[in-house]
Amino acid sequence: MALDVPYRSIPDMFLKRVAATPDRQAFAHPGPDDSPVWLTWAQVAQRAKAVAAGLHGLGVGQEDPVAILANTRLEWVLADFGIMCASGATTTVYPTTEPQDATYILADSGSKVLFAENPDQAAKIAGVELPALTHVVLLDGAPDPSAAVPQLTLAELEEQGAGRLAEDPELIDRLVAGIGPEHLATLIYTSGTTGRPKGVELLHGGWCWEGVAQEAVGLLREDDLQYLWLPLSHSFGKTLLCGTTHVGMPTYVDGRVDKLVELLSVVRPTLMCGAPRVFEKVYNKAVTTARDAGGAKARIFAWAVAVGTEKVALEQAGKPVPGGLKLKYAVAEKLVFSKLQARLGGRMRVLVSGAAPLSPDIATFFAAANLPISEGYGLTESSAGNFVNPPGAIRIGTVGKAMGDLECRIDTDGEILIKGRPVMRGYHNLPEETSGAFTEDGFFRTGDIGSLDDDGYLRITDRKKDLVKTSGGKYVAPSHIEGMFKATCPYTSQAVVIGQARNYCTMLVTLDPDAIAGWAAGTPLEGRPYAEIVASPEAQAMIEEYVAELNSKLNRWETIKKVTVLPRDLTIEDGEITPSLKIKRRGVESNFAAEIDKMYEGTLAEV
Repeated sequence: MALDVPYRSIPDMFLKRVAATPDRQAFAHPGPDDSPVWLTWAQVAQRAKAVAAGLHGLGVGQEDPVAILANTRLEWVLADFGIMCASGATTTVYPTTEPQDATYILADSGSKVLFAENPDQAAKIAGVELPALTHVVLLDGAPDPSAAVPQLTLAELEEQGAGRLAEDPELIDRLVAGIGPEHLATLIYTSGTTGRPKGVELLHGGWCWEGVAQEAVGLLREDDLQYLWLPLSHSFGKTLLCGTTHVGMPTYVDGRVDKLVELLSVVRPTLMCGAPRVFEKVYNKAVTTARDAGGAKARIFAWAVAVGTEKVALEQAGKPVPGGLKLKYAVAEKLVFSKLQARLGGRMRVLVSGAAPLSPDIATFFAAANLPISEGYGLTESSAGNFVNPPGAIRIGTVGKAMGDLECRIDTDGEILIKGRPVMRGYHNLPEETSGAFTEDGFFRTGDIGSLDDDGYLRITDRKKDLVKTSGGKYVAPSHIEGMFKATCPYTSQAVVIGQARNYCTMLVTLDPDAIAGWAAGTPLEGRPYAEIVASPEAQAMIEEYVAELNSKLNRWETIKKVTVLPRDLTIEDGEITPSLKIKRRGVESNFAAEIDKMYEGTLAEV
């Protein structure tokens, strides 16, 4: 059945939300003492309209790209709503993007205006010829009067816009009336695991569909309180903004990931979405803290996890939980799991994981702690939200059911194909790539391998291009093994399985600095630098034990024969992970070629 979407565009949805609940809390930002400072929907609208009128005065017209180069913060949201209300198209640039890629995105998109977080971000375009760019708007800091492209502050832009609105109060309404579902809303450049970023053209109709579909599946409610820390440059963040606007729930916006755990207990959200790495860190902390405590505390923790896991296994199998187990679980929750729930604010209703695969073992741990994670799936090319596990009907190991009226089928080679309103118009200025991304009957090729069960739940095996074929002809799914290892070894930060055209599989591992420092406490390694701790014979032996435990759960051809612990974590800057925390295998294999070659010394690799 077709999903009813009662909006023509994002600004239509936004203005209807403002009209419906003008005085309700909309978005908050951290105040001087980090406590939330709230704006109502009416206050957000006043500022967004001023931004829109200011942009219109700078010459921004329908579908004109306007770039945002900033971290997740309230001003990002205001700029985005302003661009939408001006009938422009938001072009997103990650704040970690190198100057070369940032200027490429601005040039390729033809962005007319750039919102830059501060002078340092604005400096990324210094000395580069960008004919389309007419102005730079600074969220923080003072404009440089000698800059080649004229600069002004966000406050100045809003002031100019407010002046125009005083003269022409109906300006925004006229602009919004001219925007339809077929118009361009965003250009989001895929960070990609290889090659140059590609601009994905996403339309207003698809984003409005996303907002409605999220409520329909039970993910978002108007009485929720969301903690939004995800990169808004990523489609996952944008789709949450659309859901927030449709539902009208309050959202605390703060991209400072280092403050996340600390502020969860201050904000006390009921809803939070994230990449698996966040949940892995919470899991690592809980497991290593219990192990380090030793004695009765460690035994009670292990008992509680076993009780919770038993309960989850019955629930997943659709079987009733016996009264005796319920009583045991009540004790386990009081003694152990309530502390973990409190660490996440004590009110969490829904946790959502996306952007990369979540280990089923870590998902089981959270479900055991009565903090079930709704794992979802989608791509930049399809507005991020395509499949999700409905709250209350989660199937661990799957990414849930298709949202709304999205169509899905599995191709003959196992590739997941999707079709529907959230799918992109195409890649910007790349007609051949666009054509190759779709089947003849209009289904988008996701590049992921998976299967659908009888109830429509999707299970993803791996990326089509990431499947490793050993020299013995066996296929291995790296992300599956990597997820298993992260759940087996609570000290892991990243794991990368190697094996393409090799005669056995190996693995590169990085360790979580906080967790490994805790492991070293009370030993001669205490206080030593990270690189020294991980290179120690003791750490190597510990990792080898976990690899042996992993291997006991794998098929013979999947087993990891050798492992190397790297002297540092993988980074975005070194081209090893994307800003949404996916592994860039080519970058990892290039940067650590010497370490990989050493694990295959004396063996023949096939080309």
